[in-house]
Amino acid sequence: MPRLTLNPLPVAAGRVDAVGFGLNTVDLLAVVGAYPAPDTKQPLQELVERPGGQAATAITACARLGWRARYVGRFGNDRHATLARTTLQADGVDLDGCEVLEVPHPISLILVDDKGRRTVLWQRAPALNFTPEEVDAASVTSGRVLLVDCHQTAAATRAAALARSFGIPTVVDAEKVRPGIEGLLAHIDVIITAHTFPEAYTGASGLGAALEKLADRFRPTLVCATLGDEGSLCLVQGQELRTPGFKVPVVDSTGAGDAFRGGFIAGWLAAGDHAPVERILTYANAVAALKCRALGARTALPSRAVVESLLNETGR
Repeated sequence: MPRLTLNPLPVAAGRVDAVGFGLNTVDLLAVVGAYPAPDTKQPLQELVERPGGQAATAITACARLGWRARYVGRFGNDRHATLARTTLQADGVDLDGCEVLEVPHPISLILVDDKGRRTVLWQRAPALNFTPEEVDAASVTSGRVLLVDCHQTAAATRAAALARSFGIPTVVDAEKVRPGIEGLLAHIDVIITAHTFPEAYTGASGLGAALEKLADRFRPTLVCATLGDEGSLCLVQGQELRTPGFKVPVVDSTGAGDAFRGGFIAGWLAAGDHAPVERILTYANAVAALKCRALGARTALPSRAVVESLLNETGR
């Protein structure tokens, strides 16, 4: 069974367990019976407002699972920003590395159909994006592990490079091929991608072959693609490892990939030195599945006890 040869930094005074640098948003979730065709009308089953965003959701997952978590990013100054900040604080996420700007907070309009699938429309003020020079070194190097998403690619690259210079392991949420993504991946130890990313980036045919190309190009400790309810596929130490997902009633898949990344970091922190990779990925799959039980990216993010209960019930 393959084991991770890289470990989070040791526990130390003044150092949190996990830092997340990247997006936070407020999601307006519209639930419909079926995805609407053009020029049609149908009843809206539900409309709710929930906090989201890739890095913010993943780092909230870490906090709910009992780890000391810090989010580094920017907020607007409207009521959406208030919701975004207060919900992170309610989950115990440290916001000392954050800024507030006089612009509207980012929002996403998400259509959720009767199968839990989603379509996202988003709006974000450019001023909320960091330049590489604006990345605060003290904030992004204050954890045992750093997670970045790839939306602010140049700034995320700077954050990951700073973390690595301090010996801090880095994890990326690679959702989409963006300008500058190659430079970012060069500073990443654990590459976790959306299922479409490896083939889109490498041009390889087949997910396994694409993961192998990513591993050959960037030499990460582990490269992994999330596969929704089918679990995940990873390549570690030259071995391909598939871990199945968990079957739960799905209400909304928004944020499931972010929950997986937070669950991976939490499982890694809990497992100790040279942890079996399969155990960490199984834990991450459980967190991602449990998140899907309710509407919104963070609504049903589980506690440690809930994850352990699912693992015990399923014998995994």
